[in-house]
Amino acid sequence: MHNLRLLLQRLADAQIDFVVIGGYAGVLHGSSLVTNDLDICTVLTSETIAKLRQAFADLHPVHRMTHKKLSFLEVPAIGSPLHNLHLETDHGIMDVLSNVLGIGEYSRLRQNAVELPIFGRQCAVISLEDLIAAKEALGREKDLLAAKELRAIAAKRAQG
Repeated sequence: MHNLRLLLQRLADAQIDFVVIGGYAGVLHGSSLVTNDLDICTVLTSETIAKLRQAFADLHPVHRMTHKKLSFLEVPAIGSPLHNLHLETDHGIMDVLSNVLGIGEYSRLRQNAVELPIFGRQCAVISLEDLIAAKEALGREKDLLAAKELRAIAAKRAQG
């Protein structure tokens, strides 16, 4: 069951500093391309990892990129450095990245992020311009298609 609303609310309620990126950010900017996962960018400190574990413990988060689906509640060990997390929960998939291709690390991404009300919470969302740059940097066919649509949205907004 995909419940991006619940995942976002949990992140916000846990007071994790994050920026919504990826396909869901595209939807928030007006894209018609549907996504079934949540991508965010944050600084993956030991404190952030602890907050993530606490916020999602009851949703049984596992590392989806490992064939054994190791529990995020147990792996990695406390204090282990992390750059990215690719999690599967009872309510959907969530990727937690420490940087975005074509943009850079969280601090750079956060500078241009826009604040939007999402499901009753104020959330930082990657700017439209940065999202276009990120999609183009990825270079996959689906991302290039999304970037084309997002450019059209940006042009329409610029016209007023």
